[in-house]
Amino acid sequence: QVQLVESGGGLVQAGGSLRLSCAASGGTFSTYAMAWFRQAPGKERELVTNISRSGGITSYADSVKGRFTISRDNAKNTVYLQMNSLKPEDTAVYYCAARRLGKNIFAYWGQGTQVTVSS
Repeated sequence: QVQLVESGGGLVQAGGSLRLSCAASGGTFSTYAMAWFRQAPGKERELVTNISRSGGITSYADSVKGRFTISRDNAKNTVYLQMNSLKPEDTAVYYCAARRLGKNIFAYWGQGTQVTVSS
């Protein structure tokens, strides 16, 4: 069973950049598809982006296309989220999540990291 720990959140001005990391342990990382979700105050959790087990396939929410990039390093058991041109509406707690090979849901979650974008 995989455990996930996010890092890299913080406070940034609008237009700035942040890079989130999610380190995995306790499982075979390359057998998990990975994703980043976020939840803003008073809103439902939403899928931001996900990446296939090999890293060859990615998808993004329309709200972040062209600004965010997901990547993974299977040798380091880590998935990344590079966030550029940040906007105040990107303010949220960001969670990484893992979906095991053959499963339909993201069953494993990190504790989340706060991203705050000031205007």
